[in-house]
Amino acid sequence: MCASRLVRRVVAPWFLATLLLPGSLAAQALGSVSGTVTRAEDGSPIAGVTVSVKGLSLVTVTSPKGQYLLQRVPAGSQTLVFRWVGYAATEYPATVAGDGTVTVDASLSPLPVSLADLVVVGASRTPERQVQAPSEISSIDPRVLQSTSVSGQAPMVLRDVPGVDLTQSGVNDFNVNARGFNSSLNRRVLVLQDGRDLSIAFLGAQEWTGLSIPTEDFKKVEFVSGPGSALYGANSYNGVLDLGTPAAREVVGTKFTVGGGMLSSRKADLRQAGVFGEGRYGYRFNLGYTRSDTWSRSRTSGDGLDMRREYAGVSDTAAQVSRELRPLLGQTRNATTGAAEGDREPIVSLYGTGRVDYYAGNGSVVTAEGGVTRTENEVFVTGIGRVQVTGALRPWARLALDNPGYNLMAYWNGRRTVDPQYSLASGAPLEETSDIFHAEGQKNFSFADDRGRFVVGASARSINLDTETTLILPQNDNRSDSYYAGFAQFSWEFSPAFRLVAAARYDDGNLIDGQFSPKASLVVSPDRNHSFRFTVNRAFQTPNYSEFFLRAAAGAPANFSLLEAGMRQAFGAALAGVPSGQLFDNSAAVPVWARGNATLQVEKTTGLEFGYRGDLSRRAYVTLEGFYNFLSDFVTDLLPGVNPAFQAWTAPAAVPASLRPTLEGAVRGALLGSPATRLAGLGLTRTEDGRTAIVVSYANAGKAEMWGANLGAGWQMTDRFRVDGYLSWFDYEVDKDLVAVGDQLLSNTPEWRSRMALSYNSPQGFDARVGVRTSSGFPWAAGVFMGWVEPVALFDADAGYRLNNHFRIFASGTNLFDTPWYSLVGGSVNGARVLGGVSATF
Repeated sequence: MCASRLVRRVVAPWFLATLLLPGSLAAQALGSVSGTVTRAEDGSPIAGVTVSVKGLSLVTVTSPKGQYLLQRVPAGSQTLVFRWVGYAATEYPATVAGDGTVTVDASLSPLPVSLADLVVVGASRTPERQVQAPSEISSIDPRVLQSTSVSGQAPMVLRDVPGVDLTQSGVNDFNVNARGFNSSLNRRVLVLQDGRDLSIAFLGAQEWTGLSIPTEDFKKVEFVSGPGSALYGANSYNGVLDLGTPAAREVVGTKFTVGGGMLSSRKADLRQAGVFGEGRYGYRFNLGYTRSDTWSRSRTSGDGLDMRREYAGVSDTAAQVSRELRPLLGQTRNATTGAAEGDREPIVSLYGTGRVDYYAGNGSVVTAEGGVTRTENEVFVTGIGRVQVTGALRPWARLALDNPGYNLMAYWNGRRTVDPQYSLASGAPLEETSDIFHAEGQKNFSFADDRGRFVVGASARSINLDTETTLILPQNDNRSDSYYAGFAQFSWEFSPAFRLVAAARYDDGNLIDGQFSPKASLVVSPDRNHSFRFTVNRAFQTPNYSEFFLRAAAGAPANFSLLEAGMRQAFGAALAGVPSGQLFDNSAAVPVWARGNATLQVEKTTGLEFGYRGDLSRRAYVTLEGFYNFLSDFVTDLLPGVNPAFQAWTAPAAVPASLRPTLEGAVRGALLGSPATRLAGLGLTRTEDGRTAIVVSYANAGKAEMWGANLGAGWQMTDRFRVDGYLSWFDYEVDKDLVAVGDQLLSNTPEWRSRMALSYNSPQGFDARVGVRTSSGFPWAAGVFMGWVEPVALFDADAGYRLNNHFRIFASGTNLFDTPWYSLVGGSVNGARVLGGVSATF
């Protein structure tokens, strides 16, 4: 379906309906509730407390003075709910009079550790207590969001989540994964912001510099572990990262944050929000700028040993010969040595967003928002080597209607290559102009006194993509593709101790066969504070456009002149009819191509899970998860000899037919006999035009099993000191290796990971956190990069002090001991980064 038809059929009727809402709801009697929220222990005001009306989508947040105002509250008896991290959720009754204002002050008491009262959304796409969720789900502490925001590294907020694998190359190039089988461009975790898929159209991966809101402004960050296609569809293969932003009325006022530090880092964010029209409307806008130097280094020296020198002192086994033709932006190549000279350009990101809300009297919220981010100079590790984004725009827009019983949404994501992005290995410029149009709706039902719940929904998506033939052959480029889906989830509470959840989704599209994704979960809760979960589910991952249709240079041409000379010496007159230098068409420059495979099938995984979560006491909690997954139809990284469309190289027609097999075998044997030329030997072929080339491509290959366990725990040692941590274990077995092409399917995942953090929080406004995360060593093979990732232990710390109700100073540091490390072969060697700043709220 084209974009215009998608808008006419889905978006337009919904939008007209939203335009009629204000008039139809105006006659309801509405009032206001205001008050002040304080700490029970000392009576001081609390800023940032979430105040909501139970059963309605009416929410606000207390000001720096602890004050709040809820407008357009339906008249009658209501219940207010006050929530703040580290304190017990508290309810207060309120009797609201039409056209009047009632005052309800609240006092909150500390409840440092409690899973029983934590409400999450991502596991079922509807609110529920975390203890009763049918999936393993973690909610990120808002204090972590605040302390790490200055870095501009949003994925770092997940470092406390058990089982999450953060693969980092450079300052902002992250891959977020869980449960194994990582890659240089991991797409196995779906990332959503207010329901909007943040992935890039061509690669399907995340561009973290493209976020258009600072981490500290997210009101919700939830990570759902495990296969999630039953509710979320494609690419929620190993998990879902669900990001939520606040409505305008939840952050009324002005907030300004500035910071900076190591790597010449600079960051500034401005947020302004307000309400008008007697509380009927709200607005919010964010502006931001981030700048940082980079850990990435050019690898252009003529000897091809720049990567080995870069990795010296960290690992000898991971360093490989890897020569790139293009230096990083801002540098030039020395004409004699090829070494890069000059200063690298910094990584820069600028963003702006705007949002307007309409608050209806029945609790509905109508939202129109949009924004754009410009990113410059980040380096990404891909299957064809490293790529530098010189300049790209990420515009977007979203329309939504949120109601306690249903929601409707439509959005547009765009990507525009302002300045060409470059393959550093080949020097080739790469372009992408893409648009994603998406519309979906969801309805929530409850029945039998809320013992039964039913969620049903549907979605449609259209993707337009044009790479100007820099990444895709002309016959496959400038294309439009569509996907459709329907899903449902049913839950039934047999008793307070037993809850059954069943879900299913069907996805279809013109590039994939229809996929059915079921899920079933039994949640057993002996009491309010403990639960056991047993789950079986299925998920799938679609090949991206690169895997289907890629055509790009994968490196510098290979020089086979010496190989031709050897063959001429061995075969003599048999090659007399082949002009000199043309045994391989142009023997001095045999092109190296990365090619897609249009016959790929989707990857599939079926999982079995066991989970326990509970409060052992008022001061301690434990979570435990065990999983087993069966995976099939892997889409490999770029490998030679795996795509049947590119058969082994054949000798020129001028060679006598009787000698061709012998010559072909001799060429292949000569190349395979040396580790330096082995991949070339595996990939030597002829392309559609009959020309000689070395081709690496993708294939569905192999089946695998993976299993593991994650243990998390927390203990509030005193009223001010708390310790949290996790230990993760992972293992796997590949049922079918790619033995035929001399390569193996690796999980690219450490067997052991751990995290331990000690936190301190005082009512006087000082908070601090120190932590260490460790990872065992493991082998890596993804695309052109193969080797060993060394074990590592990294220390970090954050601290902040609230000077008064308006100003807070803070500092954040990662890898405090400046340990040189890398988390994927081919990525940069990373170092320390310490930043500080101040935020002002009015």
